[in-house]
Amino acid sequence: MAERPKSWAELGKGRFKRLTDKILIKGGRVIDPASGEDSVRDIYVEKHVIVEKFSNDKNISVIDAKGLLVTPGLIDMHVHLREPGREDEETIESGAQAACAGGFTTIVCMPNTDPRVETRSVVEYITKRATGLPSKVKVVGAISVGSTGESLTEMGAMRDAGAVAFSDDGRPVEDSALMRRALEYSTVFDLPIISHAEDMALSDGGVMHEGLVSTSLGLKGIPAAAEDIIVARDIILSKLTGAKLHVTHLSTAGSVELVRAAKKEGLKVTADVTPHHLVLTAESLKGYDANCKVNPPLREEADRKALMAGLIDGTIDAIVSDHAPHAANEKEEEIENAPFGTIGLQTTLPITLTHLIGSKFSLSELIGKLTKGPAQILGIDEGTLQPGSEADITIIDTEAKVQIEPSLFLSKSKNSAFLGMKASGRAVYVILRGRLVLKEGELAG
Repeated sequence: MAERPKSWAELGKGRFKRLTDKILIKGGRVIDPASGEDSVRDIYVEKHVIVEKFSNDKNISVIDAKGLLVTPGLIDMHVHLREPGREDEETIESGAQAACAGGFTTIVCMPNTDPRVETRSVVEYITKRATGLPSKVKVVGAISVGSTGESLTEMGAMRDAGAVAFSDDGRPVEDSALMRRALEYSTVFDLPIISHAEDMALSDGGVMHEGLVSTSLGLKGIPAAAEDIIVARDIILSKLTGAKLHVTHLSTAGSVELVRAAKKEGLKVTADVTPHHLVLTAESLKGYDANCKVNPPLREEADRKALMAGLIDGTIDAIVSDHAPHAANEKEEEIENAPFGTIGLQTTLPITLTHLIGSKFSLSELIGKLTKGPAQILGIDEGTLQPGSEADITIIDTEAKVQIEPSLFLSKSKNSAFLGMKASGRAVYVILRGRLVLKEGELAG
């Protein structure tokens, strides 16, 4: 294993070890959902940009991509980086390293840090700390001060500092009037409001999904209605205001149907889902494994199937990791006291490649949920391999075997719901802004 630099940030922007200014990615299967392309061809990168052909034939480095999948750089629009406040669990730097190893060239961090991302200065702090790292880091600003749902944050100032969306993720905006004002205000910036759909009165004290498994384990459950009620309310408010509403980490069949109906009505409603909700169910908690304690909780098999159906028919626009790192000692507490959340930056790609691809869901559709979908929701100029685009590229070995164990992770935390599982598929090369940042599965620096 190549020795990693002490600090990616110390290297500074533009100083990652690169091949040359010209990179030829030769003979790979190119899937670009933004253009509908799925073909075997070469890709040319020159001076940080994808080009149709090189200006000359000098100083060209070649990546042999025969038998590999070449895609736009993957985008994860729902990540928790913990910095500022809980750097023992994750830092912006360690999160960006894990993202790069997972094939992501862009990650979007949620605002529930300490202090929260609710002012221009915190957005600027994160943006500055992300300079020169092996993955781009974009920022979601909080909707309400302290995420208490009592008053709006400085949304305009955060937008000016680079915020790409607003959310109180981790909590819902319980006050419907405040949620309405947030949606109305967001239309001024044409940015989405990301809804954490949870009726706190119904979920209060809950540990897992309310059902037969929770009853058998003697654990307080969280009913599916806790999600459905807020999804329905927020869709109604989106219709009232004409605002962009994005519902994150869908987990119930009812929520899928609500989003499907909203789309049919032509509302500006989008949604995402996590790999753990697509693959696992409440049965995973039978051993009281706190790594499977997530919010929203793992649901019934019928919900899992509904989520998959929503992914296939386009109701669900994106797949996100909801990467939520926690200290080992906290996850080792009794399940009632352990925090919610699982990490996912390095498992999203192998788990989805292994468990989702089939006759009804193609490889191209999966890549679309990890590139085109998030880019369109956030309105960012990424997620494509078209000439003239910044050269953010992920090269994937879909046959590579992956054993999901603590030694795999570059994250500071190891709390994965998929520990012990085997999967196939991993990123082997990642190019960020024309720079090679992952080489043969190892950070390149």
